[in-house]
Amino acid sequence: MNMSPSFHPDGLYTDFYELTMAQGYFFNQLHRRPAVFDYFFRRMPCQSGYVVFAGLADLMKALEDFRYGPRQIDFLHRQGFRDEFLDYLKEFRFTGDIYAPLEGEIIFNNEPIVSVKAPIVEAQLIESLLLNFLNFQSLIATRATRVETTLKPGQTFADFGLRRAQGTASFMASRAAVAGGASGTSHAQAGALYGLKVIGTMAHSWIQTFEDELTAFRRYVEIYPDKAVLLVDTYDTLRSGIPNAIRVAKELEQKGHRLAAIRIDSGDMAYLSRRARQMLDDAGLDYVKIISSNSLDEWIIRSLNLQGARIDSFGIGTKLVTSYQCPALDGVYKLSVFDGHPRLKISEDVAKISLPGDKQVWRIYDDNGLFYRDAVILADEDIQKVETVYHPDYAFKNTRIAGLRAEPLRRKVMENGQLTEPLETDPYRISGYRRSRLALVPPEILRLENPHIYKVGVSRRLFDLRHNLIAGYLNAGK
Repeated sequence: MNMSPSFHPDGLYTDFYELTMAQGYFFNQLHRRPAVFDYFFRRMPCQSGYVVFAGLADLMKALEDFRYGPRQIDFLHRQGFRDEFLDYLKEFRFTGDIYAPLEGEIIFNNEPIVSVKAPIVEAQLIESLLLNFLNFQSLIATRATRVETTLKPGQTFADFGLRRAQGTASFMASRAAVAGGASGTSHAQAGALYGLKVIGTMAHSWIQTFEDELTAFRRYVEIYPDKAVLLVDTYDTLRSGIPNAIRVAKELEQKGHRLAAIRIDSGDMAYLSRRARQMLDDAGLDYVKIISSNSLDEWIIRSLNLQGARIDSFGIGTKLVTSYQCPALDGVYKLSVFDGHPRLKISEDVAKISLPGDKQVWRIYDDNGLFYRDAVILADEDIQKVETVYHPDYAFKNTRIAGLRAEPLRRKVMENGQLTEPLETDPYRISGYRRSRLALVPPEILRLENPHIYKVGVSRRLFDLRHNLIAGYLNAGK
């Protein structure tokens, strides 16, 4: 897998303050001290009860290219960085360890999803890159999954979002959409880059180019006799578009071919699709599929299906690749250990107080084999000896997990800057793993609206460490 030809992240793919801090670490002789940073998010996006983890393989590839060559060094020199620090950056390589779930894993808020263990300068410089890749792809994969959960058996959807995507983010959006369940993409270059199925029909301009709609349809099927999808709403869907499509389909049958589908891009989709299905069936064209597009999302698709719409496939654009209603996942990256000592961030907002220490995350299963709790414990703890997990702020909110099956949520994916094993890069295989994990999520968490809140708890040792550090910091400030 290669990154887009128009998109080459390097050592400057970071916020400027990461670089100013890095130089500060360097001249304070702190730059080689070990640190642990945790990536997590606090709030669920778009009323969702879960998030699909995505973007890891792209992130690992980007870390390989995270370098400071002559062009980057010259830029930083012009920003006033000192020569000694720039000499250090010339030899920069990421040499740390990274712990993460597999792509496609179902994850939840307020748990350390990814941990980076590296010299403080290295861990700091990759912060923005990591957040940018994981936040965006996880968000889009989650939105795509929510679309998938609203589909009826046999229905599919595809990414049609290139023209409204935010620049080259379109590449990652298409990848994440397929990892989240899309059958393919209209984005040809993303298809080539990631091995995605590319999907395309026609625009209204094709119809308008010819003297009439029937001629436009006939010319198109001459070129694509076995996979033509005819856009039927240019002039009048029911009185012109569908009757002309039926006529052309019958002409194709006489030549031994079949029309693949019609597409409706405007109007009352529920009503028009029902009428279209009836007209096609009455003409003996029950094999012709109906595709719908135009400002769709999971809520609209659910509504269409509840109204009895007869749609076989959906093309979803703007609202998927931009996550229109909730355009960001609020993932953060916080220092939890420095030079062997646990660290945490204190905030007036209790929900923003982080979890200190080097940690592991365990997924706990109930007696039916479904996800039950996620347990965040210190790295040197034995999960078999952790009998109860606690709300990070309130000890009276706790759950007993003794005797239940547990598995580590994360694995070491990078050691000393090198992958520990090949990562899955095929978005379709990632999607298959995602489906297998989604099948283990209690159904009440998958609700489109007002989902049940999945519980993430901490061990008693971690609970006590956190509250002792808070008390110590507050007392030291008096």
